[in-house]
Amino acid sequence: MTSQSDELSRGDRVPQVVESGGAARVHLTLAVTDYDHVRDLVHGVVKPDGIALTSIVLEVEEIFYRFIKHLEWDVSEMSFGKYLALTAQGNAPMVAIPVFPSRVFRQSSIYVRKDRNIAQAKDLEGKTVGIPEWAQTAGVFARGMLAESYGVDLTTIQWVQAGVNNAGRAEKVELNLPKGMRYSQRADRSLSDMLHAGELDAVMSARVPDAFAAGQGDVVRLFPDYRQEETRYFEQTRIFPIMHVIAIRRAVLDRYPWVAGNLLKAFEAAKAMSLARLSDLTASRIALPWGAALAGEFARTFGRDPFPYGIEPNRPTLEAFCRFGHAQGITDRLMRPEDLFPAQVQGAGYKV
Repeated sequence: MTSQSDELSRGDRVPQVVESGGAARVHLTLAVTDYDHVRDLVHGVVKPDGIALTSIVLEVEEIFYRFIKHLEWDVSEMSFGKYLALTAQGNAPMVAIPVFPSRVFRQSSIYVRKDRNIAQAKDLEGKTVGIPEWAQTAGVFARGMLAESYGVDLTTIQWVQAGVNNAGRAEKVELNLPKGMRYSQRADRSLSDMLHAGELDAVMSARVPDAFAAGQGDVVRLFPDYRQEETRYFEQTRIFPIMHVIAIRRAVLDRYPWVAGNLLKAFEAAKAMSLARLSDLTASRIALPWGAALAGEFARTFGRDPFPYGIEPNRPTLEAFCRFGHAQGITDRLMRPEDLFPAQVQGAGYKV
């Protein structure tokens, strides 16, 4: 007999229907980090149709761990890399909608020792490079970028997995590394310590290693003018790396399939309000000089919406990530963008 705790651990629980303002609504919990472009949804300014939302704001590492391991809430921000891996395995207890709260180019995330004669990306070949996790989204994008756009042979690199600034970090998904890939794990040291001591030639990490943050000069970025390099990369490839997605427990979507589209529309409405604030010249909405002017500058490269949701506006990025994931052993088959999102939010009939 299946116990209630077993059902909860599988994420089988179904959300309650509550009365709100005289109307019945499905009560859902949402966990997300503190982004301006989700603020109006989190604080109830934007209300998704048919849904009573209880929002929890936490740091992304805690959100990812608690959702992937225990499915503690109904809707959650989630690592795109972990979602891709679980979905390809066919046993993901969650389904994502094409809402991407965090996007970051990754030329900025490659740190090298100054004394190892690494002046360009190809110089990483034959070197020892540290990574926090093979399946980390930032690393998947960075390695794919190095291979496709800079011609780096990833099999010539000795990859070392460890925590960035603290020892003991481990992979969160099962790996099936491509033939010829050289990979080892170090549980006793951090990447930052090994980089500072010269045991590593470079580190690829979304989080800045302390060895670089300390500013002692022995560790530098591979691309010092990374903004210029990242802009060039986008203009050539149309790839704007997606780090995180919004995922819904599968049991919720099975019971209430309309939740996917209604949440997508609500996230889109909250983002539109954020972009309007950013472009407002009347008052400084962010603590950054010329914020509105910068928004206009970015629009010339990225368009009026620099963080588009949906499949079609992001197809080059989504297809690239599927390629990268398959080439790096994150998935055992080549996924398509349509494999990642429910039918309710696909096709010409759905517009955000």
